[in-house]
Amino acid sequence: MEGPWALSFLLLACLLLPDSTLSQPSAPEEEQGQATRAPSHRHAARAERDHEKYHRNLDKQPPRSQCVRCCDPPTHSFVYPMYQPLPHINITILKGEKGDRGERGLQGKFGKAGSAGSKGHMGPKGQKGSIGATGEPCKSHYAAFSVGRKKPLHSNDYYQTLLFDTEFVNLYGHFNMFTGKFYCYVPGIYYFALNVHTWNQKETYLHMVKNGVEVVILYAQQSDRSIMQSQSVMLELQEQDEVWVRLFKGERENAVFSDEYDTYVTFSGYLIKHSGEP
Repeated sequence: MEGPWALSFLLLACLLLPDSTLSQPSAPEEEQGQATRAPSHRHAARAERDHEKYHRNLDKQPPRSQCVRCCDPPTHSFVYPMYQPLPHINITILKGEKGDRGERGLQGKFGKAGSAGSKGHMGPKGQKGSIGATGEPCKSHYAAFSVGRKKPLHSNDYYQTLLFDTEFVNLYGHFNMFTGKFYCYVPGIYYFALNVHTWNQKETYLHMVKNGVEVVILYAQQSDRSIMQSQSVMLELQEQDEVWVRLFKGERENAVFSDEYDTYVTFSGYLIKHSGEP
């Protein structure tokens, strides 16, 4: 029993002894603490020098842009402009009376023509119209004649109208066989042609005449033999105009040959275009 009790008593004594030995540090520990505190003072001094050097470098650098983060506290207060309300004017009160209407302006330029639209649908068939009024009777727009002569003719002291004794065509009787003249009843443009047979050893000298004015001449010199000679012309005639053939007067011997067996002299004319046509 002594062994266990002796061990218990030794442990209790250790617990009850004052902690003097633990509270006083040993010499090596104290030296170690001083060595540790000494480097901490040197570190603080070095950090202060670095801080001053850093601020000097900042003073030498150019100013940075004023960038402010939204989370940083404001360095200065921002003054907003004062809102000044504008006065409201009722236009209806200041409106005057209605003025006079101005003059119409000049017409503007026409715009470009648009493209043609598509063809529409065919509409329904309309009702049959009423019968129109009776029109005027159809007017004649034709005129033509062709006549011949079977007798010779010699000149004398005055002009002689060439008369014809043979009628080939005389539409509506516009050529008068008694006077030997064509009378215009349908105004327009006409074509006329004259054919004669000359007399040997004599001149042939005739004129185509319109209203007493010589228009064209048919002439053949003296020759040992007789020949056929012709002349033609186009004339614009008005209503009641006259056209005929005239033999020149007898200042010199002048003649037209023909005989009773054959027709050597012809005079013809016809309407080409009516004046009322477009």
